[in-house]
Order: sequence, then structure tokens, then C-alpha cells
Amino acid sequence: MPFLLILAASVLQHPLHASEDNAIATLDNSPQHHIAQVTEPWHGTQIRDLHQQYGNIFKHGNRNAASHLWSKFLLERSEQMTHEALVTMFSGYCAVSGSPTRPSEYTRYRLTLDRVDGKGKTSGFMYYCCWPCVCDTQDFIKVDTRNVTTADGTRTYRFAVLGNPCDHPEKLHEPFQQPFNYGRGMSTIAQDAAEVRCDGGRLINAPLSDHGYIIIGMFFDVPGQSAANDWHDELPLPMTPVQPGRLTDMQGTKYQDEHEYAPMCQDRANNGYNSGMGEIFRRVGAISPIPIQTPPTIQALPGVSDTCASGDCKGHTAEL
Repeated sequence: MPFLLILAASVLQHPLHASEDNAIATLDNSPQHHIAQVTEPWHGTQIRDLHQQYGNIFKHGNRNAASHLWSKFLLERSEQMTHEALVTMFSGYCAVSGSPTRPSEYTRYRLTLDRVDGKGKTSGFMYYCCWPCVCDTQDFIKVDTRNVTTADGTRTYRFAVLGNPCDHPEKLHEPFQQPFNYGRGMSTIAQDAAEVRCDGGRLINAPLSDHGYIIIGMFFDVPGQSAANDWHDELPLPMTPVQPGRLTDMQGTKYQDEHEYAPMCQDRANNGYNSGMGEIFRRVGAISPIPIQTPPTIQALPGVSDTCASGDCKGHTAEL
């Protein structure tokens, strides 16, 4: 059978996390990738019920850059919740800071982020405690998938993910100057984000996505979107000039758009990230940034001209 083109895809190895040579991580089925369900019933039905678990979730320090612990608490109880309840509970905290939040049109932000599998960008919502989380998300967070079983069955969800900071656990102890602490001495991630703890190369109690990255929150679907219906070009862009705090309406769902905050993010960067979490989350996210796989390239078979490879074959064929 004649074929004109070959899609040359990179063969993926099987590391759990991004390796030193920036190879993309692949689906991992090891025991630590599995999230066991707790047997003790949890009767939480509202977001305040999740917030009341704060002391049980964060036992070794505060919530700074430790949203993976919120995610673990929910995912290991997912079979006790309906799909709707699980999605609602994930909107109860900020994936960047770890702060408890309450979903509203003013805490809901639309972002367009890279997928870890190299298949382009995808849009979705996130819930934040404050606007600087938009900037930190753009710089460090990517989107991956994971199948989750709820009381309604199993489906694929999109999640906000980070690279594994325990790829380089020594960096948790490197001193740095917080922009809020000038004159108060240096700090470390281990001091400011004590729940970011390593066991060898593993981030303790961190649930993993399909490609082995740290799940820190859900990447919520916009109206009409799902993990199987992945698009972003159709979403409305905000009016110009930008106006931080302005709401955009899409099919009755109101949200703030990341584009409104571009000048403020630049000003924050110019001033040493002196708002939001400052350097804490950024230091954690920068330890092992997620490499984005290069999309497959198109390569002509021997005997096929470049013109044919570009789609205008003019009678050229090649046999496989």
C-alpha cells in the first residue's frame, strides 16, 4: 500500500519524572502512582467541610506551596463523592498558594497553558486567592490528565501539575531572600514551605498525573469543554485596553481572564515578585520545570521529494 509521509514520533523512555536530559516522563503504573482509597467514610458535602480538614491535611507545617496535599486528600476519597462533588471540592483551595478559597466569579480565572504531552495548549479555569497566582501559573504550571473514579464511575480529568521538586532535594535548603523579608535575613524552602518534604526522589504524599507529574489542583473545564474535547481558540478574548478585575462572560459563566493581568505580572517581575507568595512557590516550581515534548515532525520517505513532503506530491509515491 503506497504511503507518502511518515510521522516521525520520538520514542519515549520510562522515567517517572523529567530526567537530566529533559526527556518527557511517560505513563507510570508503579505502586506509588496508584492512589489508594481511604476506608473511613468522609461526610463532607460543602467546601467548608474541606476547609475544616486543614489541620489533618497539613501536619508538618503550613500550606505554602503544598497544594498537592489538598489534592491527595480529595483523590483518596474520590469514590465517596459524585463527579459534581469532586469538582466542587477542588475549587475550594488555591493550587499555587495552598490557601483555602471559595469559588466565585471573582476567584475564577481563565488560563491557556501547555499540555505536558506536547499536543499544544489548552484552556481552562483555576481558582485563586489573589491575582499574582496568575503570573506564577503561567511560568511554571502545565496541564496533564488522570483517570479518577467517583461514585458516578471513572472519567478523565485535567489537572494542574508541577515538576517534582524532589528531583533535586538539596535545593530545598538553598538560602534565598524573600522580597517581604528584606532586613530579616535569608530563608529556605524547607523553612517557608515545610510540607514540601522528600523521601529520596519522591515528594511525600504527592498524587501523580498520567505522565508522572505532581498534581496540585484541577484544571477546570470551561463551558462545553472536557478532557476529550480539548480546545481554546473559540474562547472570547477580553476587550482592550486591559482592565484587571473585569469579568468576561461565556455562556453564563463569568470569570477573570489572564490577559487582563499581563502588565501587572510584568510589573511584579520587575519588582522582584513582591506580591502573592513572592519567591516561595516560584522556587519550588523552578527546581524541576516540566519539559514540553516537541510535536512529531513530518519526514519524507526515500524517493519522495520535499515538494511531496509538504503536501504537493505531483505523482511521487513511496512504498512501505
